[in-house]
Amino acid sequence: MERIYLILENGTVFEGRSFGAYGETLGELVFTTGVIGYTETLTDPCNYGQIIIQTFPLAGNYGIISDEIGVSSARPKAYIVREWCESPSNFRCEGNLSTFLLNNGIIGMCDIDTRALTRILRENGTMNAKISKTPDCDLNELKNYKTKKAVENTTCSEKTEYAAQNADITVVLYDLGSAESAVKELTARGANVIRVNAFTSAKEALGYGADGIMLSEGPGNPKDYMNIADEVKTMLESGAPVFGEGLGHQLIALAGGCETYKLKHGHRGANHPVINTETGKTHITVQNHGYAVNAEKLPSDIKMIYRNLNDNTCAGIEFTDRPVFSVQFHCETLDGPNDTGFLFGKFCENVRKAKVN
Repeated sequence: MERIYLILENGTVFEGRSFGAYGETLGELVFTTGVIGYTETLTDPCNYGQIIIQTFPLAGNYGIISDEIGVSSARPKAYIVREWCESPSNFRCEGNLSTFLLNNGIIGMCDIDTRALTRILRENGTMNAKISKTPDCDLNELKNYKTKKAVENTTCSEKTEYAAQNADITVVLYDLGSAESAVKELTARGANVIRVNAFTSAKEALGYGADGIMLSEGPGNPKDYMNIADEVKTMLESGAPVFGEGLGHQLIALAGGCETYKLKHGHRGANHPVINTETGKTHITVQNHGYAVNAEKLPSDIKMIYRNLNDNTCAGIEFTDRPVFSVQFHCETLDGPNDTGFLFGKFCENVRKAKVN
């Protein structure tokens, strides 16, 4: 393994060893707290353009399992671990982590103090970083780096239709960087799904005979996509039931007059508790985002329905005058708890009620 360096925009340098793909890259440095699910993390479009730190000290111990690989070709720029397992043990194992990184062009870095590195981000906030073959770097280049065209590079290229057995409703899924499992959740509940590019106009989507509209999770700063938020506003005005996750949640909020802001170090992992503000019930959720909706400045027709118990940020909203709601967390992610899968059922019931009326 070659010697390699991680350089933070504040000038801090960590030395480690490379595995997987070997090279140099710039990206936004973030950490994820999941104990398992590294395959899903490495294939989640929400991680586009990022350098990921795995806080759990060992990765790769159960190998690579093809059923857990996302369909999107979007990949993070690099993956940093304390230690990677060269000899995984699992009856479903089909390969090792290093080979997967190599085949997907993801730079791997190990033998690094990920605990110290994570503490820097927790105390100072998310920052840009460079993985380099030398410890020298232009810090101005790092500070000025921005991930560009995140949604453009993760959304689908063409419309695709998915038929459900005994379907009685049709949902248009706006793919902002969606996991394939969102389609499975909807079709399992009797909804035909029409998956469309993120930049499809509201008029076109509604013209497909949509009974309801869902906006998926995805990467990037929601304020970079006010053009999509404008289309979402048209959807809201149409009266159609709307549901959103992650970036979709943030764009629905912007369309409804809310504000969004960047979090200090984001929420990434499979162990984030949220509480339903109406029932008091707590759920453990999967989250992967760096932005949030400002809970202090919600319009009068929008209420907060979920609150993150770690930092009290807004984790979900609902409109009081129309069948529209959205959540900050992933409801269908396979690498963590399934506490909130019922929200797909809630959305489909909203669609059925609206269709009857």
